[in-house]
Amino acid sequence: MMQLTEISGLARLVDEEWRSPVADAVAAHWGHEPGAARWWRSSASHVFVVPDAPEPDAERYLRFVPERHAAFHRFETVAALMDRLHGRGLAIAPLVRSAADRLVEPVDTPLGTVRAMCLEGAPGDEVELDDLTAAQALAWGALLARTHESAADLGDGLGHALDDIGRAAALFADDRDLTAAVERLAARLAGLPRDPAHYGVVHGDFELDNLAWQGETPTAFDFDEAALSWYAADVAHAVRDLTDHGRPASAHAELLDVFLTGYRDVRSLPDADPEQLLLFAGANAARSLVELHPVFATLDEGRPDDLDELRASLREHREEQRRIVLTAAS
Repeated sequence: MMQLTEISGLARLVDEEWRSPVADAVAAHWGHEPGAARWWRSSASHVFVVPDAPEPDAERYLRFVPERHAAFHRFETVAALMDRLHGRGLAIAPLVRSAADRLVEPVDTPLGTVRAMCLEGAPGDEVELDDLTAAQALAWGALLARTHESAADLGDGLGHALDDIGRAAALFADDRDLTAAVERLAARLAGLPRDPAHYGVVHGDFELDNLAWQGETPTAFDFDEAALSWYAADVAHAVRDLTDHGRPASAHAELLDVFLTGYRDVRSLPDADPEQLLLFAGANAARSLVELHPVFATLDEGRPDDLDELRASLREHREEQRRIVLTAAS
């Protein structure tokens, strides 16, 4: 996630109609007029929507990251991965090439240089967990498995997602319980196999809010967190809303089982028993703590006050990730 100072810097340049000269500079590379793009959200990247593009009732999404953000240096790798996956027939939102026929454009904006991409809107609607059907859970699991299969040979340029979770011990050295827990998780990961059956290209954030649905057919988007990792770790992250701090939640046990069945209908899934999924949930949480540490450093910065809700949410998220790490290591 970007630092709050980065998000608030953009927020100051967004008007009451959600337009921004920053987005205008980006949108121009895809032939859109000033004012066409409207602020959607900012987290791992800034996202603006262009409604009624390229035709009425359609939409495009502009995603961009500033040069100061770590994702800037892997933006082209992620775009190339998405483009190749779409070319292989995977159900993901396609990228739109710029007027200069590029997937990613470097753009000079009022906030400095950014790297930007444009995607077609995924067809359909978001489905909330409370509305998820068994048939959709089956399709959800199957699409993640197809993603893993389709991307197996496309890992060039991607980092290893969980290799640096041990940094959490150093970053939170004053939290002895957390430090000990992270060290135990890292030691357990070190003994796991990294052969192609277990380890490869993962989406990194295959939760329901990164899927659009037409009935029982999902389309994926948002590959910002794509990396190399254990497939079961990707599963653990995808289904975290079906768990209670990494352990299967009784209220969603059937949906979790169906998701795993859908995945295994496409490819095998070693290391996906409840204890292994808990291990990976803890490792993912430790990674989240590492990635959010620089954000925590700016929790009390970055006015305007409309970011107060985000600050509170991040503090809650930090505590939740800590609890998951402790549970997984116990």
